Amino acid sequence: MPELPEVEYGRKVAASVLQGRRIVDVHVDEDPIVVDGVAAVDVERAMRGAKVSAVGRRGKHLWLELDRRPWPTFHFGMTGAFRVPAEAPLILEGGAKTPDMTWPPRFTKIRLRTDRGAELAMTNARRLGRIRLGDDPAREPPIGDLGFDPLVEMPTLAEFRRRLGHRRGVLKAVMLDQTFAAGVGNWIADEVLYQAGLDPRRRIADLDPQEQRALHRHLKGVVNKAVAVDADSRRFPKTWLFHHRWGKNADARTSEGMPIEFVTIAGRTTAWVPDRQR
Repeated sequence: MPELPEVEYGRKVAASVLQGRRIVDVHVDEDPIVVDGVAAVDVERAMRGAKVSAVGRRGKHLWLELDRRPWPTFHFGMTGAFRVPAEAPLILEGGAKTPDMTWPPRFTKIRLRTDRGAELAMTNARRLGRIRLGDDPAREPPIGDLGFDPLVEMPTLAEFRRRLGHRRGVLKAVMLDQTFAAGVGNWIADEVLYQAGLDPRRRIADLDPQEQRALHRHLKGVVNKAVAVDADSRRFPKTWLFHHRWGKNADARTSEGMPIEFVTIAGRTTAWVPDRQR
């Protein structure tokens, strides 16, 4: 699933095409699952002729700030992405390795054209993404219910500790809770806990101040690094757990040769390294 870095890359793609431009044509697929709580024609009406002043993001959610209300919001779900013509999509781990370069791409759910002729499409093969309308998306559910965004709203260490103090349960489950840290998904949570040296099964209440500091530092560090390389996993540091955590391989090892184990926490497969994580 696209997590914060992948969705931030999508925001950059959309901004490069739409920001400061007027939408002159828009087609929304008649898909009552992806187009959520509103008719496709209403989404088209809201966007056609509107000028885009900015592309917003919080966690895994995106929205277009238009010169009139309502504003469209987007969630990529498991496989969604923003696409532009003649540009290969971001390759997700576990996804197709050969990019589909046809235009419009398969599984397009919305397609836009600007006054300069540039085009943008959102694809969603598994129909787990969502397109909605909102008068003030950042303050309305579901976006308004999200926790802090580690890229643009990372709290101070003192505030982070305060927020941890209000949480119960085990580390991995809290990390995945979008009302705590928006945009953190399975691979980010595993990477942060690996780098911080923390057992994903540890209870939040048992962390000492040094461990809280490590969690804070590595959450910020992992997200910032992944965003800096536009979520291109080929450019992630070779020492990251990311490169070895996929497929539940019984023989999986880190770059240093330490065995990787897999457990299920909060319904998600969790990769961790007992020799490192305490």
